[in-house]
Amino acid sequence: MTKKNNPSSFVGHLSELRSRLVKSFIFLIFLFIVSYIFSTEIYRFLVQPYADAVLDKNLDRRLIFTALHEAFLTYLKVAFFAAFFISSPFFLIQLWKFVAPGLYKNEKKALLPYLVATPILFILGGFIVYYLIMPLAIKFFLGFETVAEPGVIAIQLEAKVNEYLSLIMRLIFAFGISFQLPVILSLLARIGIIDSEYLRQRRKYFIVIIFALAAILTPPDPITQIGLALPLLLLYEISILTVKFIEKKEDAQY
Repeated sequence: MTKKNNPSSFVGHLSELRSRLVKSFIFLIFLFIVSYIFSTEIYRFLVQPYADAVLDKNLDRRLIFTALHEAFLTYLKVAFFAAFFISSPFFLIQLWKFVAPGLYKNEKKALLPYLVATPILFILGGFIVYYLIMPLAIKFFLGFETVAEPGVIAIQLEAKVNEYLSLIMRLIFAFGISFQLPVILSLLARIGIIDSEYLRQRRKYFIVIIFALAAILTPPDPITQIGLALPLLLLYEISILTVKFIEKKEDAQY
């Protein structure tokens, strides 16, 4: 009986998988504790786009919470968000170490770029949210404020801490996951499910799907929806070129 067919080998793989999952979970908990210690600094970092937009308009604004436990739960949420964000590359490394021994050299060479591209694209999506989408969206929403006039009540934004942080963290995850589009399409092309011609012919359907996805994942405002849809359209075109490159490379090997 070969090593691959040996039941003890299967048990060994399960033990290794459990060990790597435990290590990842322990690392996540450790980062959560560290993140909670620095949760105030992380909170200030996430709130900075709102603060900058308010200062640009010379407005006197604040963030409020309306429940006794809301601020505490918000800091917990911020700590978990930071821990998950930072630990993601470690999870991918553990996954790679588990899968790599069972791959051939050419398979390792083909898979490694995807493991590198995944966190890079996720971080790129987060950067776009933080430095571009949120400042534009906040200024857009602040534009609906009105000043008090005789017979008119002022309309002024009093944003809640929990709602603001939930929004920016949800957008970072939505953009980060959506930016995995080139990785997903390239992997589907490698296993023969799609090709570049398939992607070109169905471009108009993917455009509709992308805008529908942007409408689902973002708040109901044009800034964030277009801000997600346009990069995804660009990434879709890049995916077509990437798949075409993969096809040419595979054809050259035969």
